[in-house]
Amino acid sequence: MINLKSRDIKKIVAGTHTEDGAGVKLQRVLSRNTVVHFDPFLLLDSFDSDNPKDYTQGFPWHPHRGIETVTYIIKGNVEHGDSLGNEGTIKNGGCQWMTAGGGILHQEMPQPSDKMLGVQLWLNLPSKNKMTTPQYRDITAEMVPTIKEKDAEIKVISGNYNNQPGAMEADYVKMSFLDVKLNKDKAWEWQPPENDRVFIFTIKGTGEFGNESKEINQKNAILFEDEGDKITVNAIDNELRFLIFSGEPLKEPVAWGGPIVMNTTEELNQAFADIDNDKFVKKPEKKI
Repeated sequence: MINLKSRDIKKIVAGTHTEDGAGVKLQRVLSRNTVVHFDPFLLLDSFDSDNPKDYTQGFPWHPHRGIETVTYIIKGNVEHGDSLGNEGTIKNGGCQWMTAGGGILHQEMPQPSDKMLGVQLWLNLPSKNKMTTPQYRDITAEMVPTIKEKDAEIKVISGNYNNQPGAMEADYVKMSFLDVKLNKDKAWEWQPPENDRVFIFTIKGTGEFGNESKEINQKNAILFEDEGDKITVNAIDNELRFLIFSGEPLKEPVAWGGPIVMNTTEELNQAFADIDNDKFVKKPEKKI
């Protein structure tokens, strides 16, 4: 029998409370200062509010290039529109996966609800795919497979869990994205793809994570060492809910300017010049 080693914790990030967009209150967990450690993951924002005044100002029209944005709404209602002509609403348990590629404009406008709970993740694109054609994918709650185990419930947004494919298969960075609810005082483990970097974001509750069984509260990002075979989690006191992300590091230079992430300063400058000259948006090629 193979003895699998649990991965140790490398870094814990609590994030900071801030405002973005037109005044949306959020917790910024991952950002520029975490890029080196969390590669290929760039940014993680957490939304958790019972007060519509915290978020209904929304994120009016703005550009993106060089990344994918993954917006997962556990509870709430967010209306979306983009320069490709897509319009939609992300509702409870839904996910919007947008490949900005060579350039897209979009807006995200949260609507008043009893609870706004969710995250937005920025996933880096490899240098060869930075200028790819933009694409938008709407993942509804009904599309997400849910695996019910004895002690846990796992929603498979992307990647694969125990031979169950997720609702989405990423085209560029093959990211696994799971939403896990773990019963009180129970344990859970998962074997990520061999070369993947893995981190967990705790949504609710307290748990012990990794080989050290370190106790960590909600709203923290937990980065694991790259060495090791499995991720181990133990719920403490109450139900624990967390999101787990994994993807292979790109190990490429990052030039980051606002909503645009490229590999060089020259590419970044070109992106802003394209905005100024109305050449930023990359239109899909017409099929003949």
